[in-house]
Amino acid sequence: MHTIPSTSLEPDTIGQSGAHAVYRKITWRLLPFLFACYVFAYLDRANIGFAHLQFAHDVGMSEASFGLGVGLFYAGYMLFEVPSNLWLQRVGIRRTLLRIMVLWGIVSAGTAFVQTPAQFYLARVLLGAAEAGFFPGVILYFTYWFPAARRARITSIFMIAICVSGVISGPLSGLILESLSGVGHLLGWQWMFLLEGLPSIVAGLLAYVYLTDRPEQADWLSAAEKRFLIEELRHEAQAKAGRAHASIWVALKEPKFYILTFAYFSVPWASIVVHIWAPGVIQKSGVTNFWHIGLLSAVPYVVGAAVMYLLGRSSDRMLERRWHFMVSTVLAAAGVALLPLAANNLGLLMFLLCVATAGYLGMLSLFWTIPPAYLSTTVAASGIGLISTLGQLGGISAPTVIGFASTHFGSNEMGLYAVAIVSILGGLAVVLGIPAAAINER
Repeated sequence: MHTIPSTSLEPDTIGQSGAHAVYRKITWRLLPFLFACYVFAYLDRANIGFAHLQFAHDVGMSEASFGLGVGLFYAGYMLFEVPSNLWLQRVGIRRTLLRIMVLWGIVSAGTAFVQTPAQFYLARVLLGAAEAGFFPGVILYFTYWFPAARRARITSIFMIAICVSGVISGPLSGLILESLSGVGHLLGWQWMFLLEGLPSIVAGLLAYVYLTDRPEQADWLSAAEKRFLIEELRHEAQAKAGRAHASIWVALKEPKFYILTFAYFSVPWASIVVHIWAPGVIQKSGVTNFWHIGLLSAVPYVVGAAVMYLLGRSSDRMLERRWHFMVSTVLAAAGVALLPLAANNLGLLMFLLCVATAGYLGMLSLFWTIPPAYLSTTVAASGIGLISTLGQLGGISAPTVIGFASTHFGSNEMGLYAVAIVSILGGLAVVLGIPAAAINER
């Protein structure tokens, strides 16, 4: 277990302007690289939605079998998420990201060679297992460098990587599908998996060289800056230790822990529509050119990035998390539930996808400011990982439900309604189940 060393320098002796300078320096050092890594992560995770436009027929899959394959990603993810976070706490971010990113890049590129549904299922499980631990690991890593009052904005900026990935993934995947099909005896979706998996391998190798595991090892901070940062984080840890749970086993006995888990369970439900089914929804509205589908699919992420950042900034300014999360769930639910009404109206369809995407991204970024503030430092590694792991059951169930509805009812309408209901219930769980006083930030 890591213990923040004590020093004689009080946090406020460096001055308010000096504190801002320290955190600005840390932000510019760490965030751009981690941001790029997350772009690659979502590129490799969500490009299956574009591959589906071509390869379902080639591999011989129904909508139900495709939905099952999408969900199996989260099965592999769940198995290794908590062990990965505990391993990060032991060996550091550098070796953790080296393992995660190189493996997921290899598996993502290897998906180009699946030929049957069973091989597709195996590839998805392996991809989830490879990527497991990346997101909760970075969230844990932020707690080593930023106090709670600064983390919502940092997390929101980090989450914008999802939007950037969506902006890049759509046009890039659409262009590859449209222009490279048949080149070198490979289909367009095969080229897409190959080309989009390679950047993750390179980023994993760079992570080992570039990142710093702990503040006390940061030779790019001055001695005074390191003392200030270590002492400020130590003060926050001491303040939380008296109010929060002392062990993960105590936390597991708390109903609030499971309320948080259910709230996160609702987030993958919204994400499946945004990341996986949106290209198909756009295609069914009458757009047939893959390049055009890719361009249109990028628009909701631009809108979502702006809304997510504004929500995160407002949440930090007010130090209020619960109701901001609830607003996000309402946006996601409304956008998803109304999609069937806009099936033949491209303009309205795009507006609703923008609303749904903004709501989903708000849910994702705001939720992850709550567990680090609620759980003590001693259980943050296992607690964050466990909540994320159990919440991934939503990632397994949502695509399965939508795929089943599409196959057996002839449309995904019932599946979309289920997504909206689960999203709203997730928001209500946080607002009604987690008292504001339980979030130790004030």
